[in-house]
Amino acid sequence: MTSTDQVIPARESSDPDWWRQAVVYQIYPRSFADSDADGVGDLQGIISRVAYLTELGIDAVWLSPFYPSALADGGYDVDDYRNVDPRLGTLTDFDELVEALHTAGIKLIVDIVPNHTSDRHEWFREALAAPKDSPERDRYIFRDGTGPAGAEPPSDWDSVFGGSAWARTEDGQWYLHLFAAEQPDLNWHNQEVRDDFLTTLRFWSDRGVDGFRIDVAHALVKDLSEPLPSKTTLPRQSESNGLHPLWDRDEVHEIYTEWRKVLNEYDPPRSAVAEAFVPAARRARYASADGLGQAFNFDLLQADWDYAKFRKVIEENLALAEDNGSSSTWVFSNHDVVRHATRYGLPNDPEGAWQDGKAWLLSNGTEPTVDVVQGLRRARAAVLLMLALPGSAYLYQGEELGLQEVGELPAASLQDPAYFRSKGAEKGRDGCRVPLPWTIGGLSFGFGAGGSHLLQPTWFGQYSVEAQEGDPGSTLSLYRKALAVRRGLQTSEALEWVDGVEWALHFKRPGGWQSVTNFGAAPIELPEGAVVLSSGPLEGDKLPSDTTAWLI
Repeated sequence: MTSTDQVIPARESSDPDWWRQAVVYQIYPRSFADSDADGVGDLQGIISRVAYLTELGIDAVWLSPFYPSALADGGYDVDDYRNVDPRLGTLTDFDELVEALHTAGIKLIVDIVPNHTSDRHEWFREALAAPKDSPERDRYIFRDGTGPAGAEPPSDWDSVFGGSAWARTEDGQWYLHLFAAEQPDLNWHNQEVRDDFLTTLRFWSDRGVDGFRIDVAHALVKDLSEPLPSKTTLPRQSESNGLHPLWDRDEVHEIYTEWRKVLNEYDPPRSAVAEAFVPAARRARYASADGLGQAFNFDLLQADWDYAKFRKVIEENLALAEDNGSSSTWVFSNHDVVRHATRYGLPNDPEGAWQDGKAWLLSNGTEPTVDVVQGLRRARAAVLLMLALPGSAYLYQGEELGLQEVGELPAASLQDPAYFRSKGAEKGRDGCRVPLPWTIGGLSFGFGAGGSHLLQPTWFGQYSVEAQEGDPGSTLSLYRKALAVRRGLQTSEALEWVDGVEWALHFKRPGGWQSVTNFGAAPIELPEGAVVLSSGPLEGDKLPSDTTAWLI
C-alpha cells in the first residue's frame, strides 16, 4: 500500500486524461490570502501559499473569477475577460501563478462566465450609447417594454436573485438579466459574441491554463420569439427537455462543439467542466467528448445524509459517466452553498432544503441550531467516501479545515446580491466566502497584514491552519493523508458494491482498496482488512456511526 508519508509525484503534465480522476481545489481568490494588506485576497497571496497546496496533495486549482469587476456578484460580473482585476494583481502576476503551480505539479482551471458580462463591460457601455436596433445593442438582449409608453417590462420573468429579470435604460428600452441588473445577458445568436469567447479561450490557454470551468453553462442560448410567454406558462426546467425558452436549450451544444475544437488545438487538450443545473439525463451532452468533456454532478451535494440516497446518487452518476465516456464529478461545497460541515449539523429536514444548492437559509449564528460536532463528523466521513469513488473530486477552500458557515455576519457587511434583491429574505452566500484563517490570532487570522473584506468571527482561530498543523487528528491532517493515499490507489476502474449491513455504504476498488461508511446510529463490524485511514476514532474492531474507514 501507499504510505501517507511518501511523496507521490503528480500526474504527468502531458497526460490528456489528467482531469478524469483529479482532485481539484477551488480558490475564491478574494478570500484565500491577501499579500498587500488591503483586506482582499490576490494572486500574490495565492502564490505565497503554493507550498500549502502542494502539501495538501491536490492535482489542480480551480480559480474563481479574478477579472476586473465591480463585484456586484462576487466577481461573476466581468468587465474584461482578458485581464486581471488590479486589486488582485496583473497579467504578470497571473503568469507567475501559472509557473508556480506548474512547477509544483498542479494544474490550473479558470472560471469563464459566458452568459453575461458586467454593466461596465466595454460592449455594454457601447450598447447604452448606441440607438435601438444597433449592432452594439445586438450583442445583448434588448426589447421594447409593454404597457403605456413601454413602461412595463417585456415579460414577467424573475431574476434568479429576485425581482424582475429586465432592467430599463434611459432611452426606455429594457435589457434581460437572468441574474443581477449589473449582469446583462449576452445574445449568443450574435456571431461576434461567439467569436470573442473563442479568442478568450485561446488567450488563457496560450498563457498555460489547463482547463476551464463554465459558469451557468446551460443558460447561454435563449428563444425570445414574440410574444414572450408569461412565467406562469413556462415549463418546469427539469421537465422541459430542451424546450424552456431560457435554460438548457439544445442549441447551446453548437457553441460547445466550437469550443471543443479550440480546446483540442492544444497538447494536451484543455479540459472543461460545465456548471449546468439540468436533469442527469440532460447532463450527458455537456460532458460529451465533442462538448465540454465533463459536467458537475451536484447530486451528492443536494442529498440528505442517508445511506439509500447516497447509494442511488452514486450508482446513477457512475452509470451515466460510463455510458457517456466521461468521468463523474463529486462535490459537497463551493462558493454558492452553505458549507457542508454546517449542513450536516442542521436539523433533519424532509424537504431537503438544507442540502438545496439554492437555499441559503442561515439567518444568523444561532437559528437554526447547528450541531457542530455532528456536522464535522459527517463532513469528515463524507470526504473519505467521496475520495474513494471513481471520478474527479472538487474541494472548496477551507473545507480541509472543517470550516463552518459564518451565519452571524452583520447585515451591514453583506455583499451578495441575493440578500439585497430579496430584501433580506435570503441571507445570501457570503457566509461561505469569509476569508480563510491561517493563524490562531492576528487582525485577520493570517489572511493578510490588514483586515478582511468580510468579517471573520472570533472562533475562526481554532479552525486555522496553524491550530491544526501537527495535530494528527485534525481535519487538515485527515485531508492530507487521504489525498496522499488516494493518489497511490485511485484508478478509473469501477467499484464493486458489498452488501450486508443496510445502513453501511461499502464498496471495493481495484488493488484490494475498500471504503465503508456507517450511516446508522449504532457501530458496525469492520470488514476484513487492514485499516489505512478512518474519518474518526474506531471502537476496537467496530466502525462508529457517521464514520468512514478505508481498508486494504
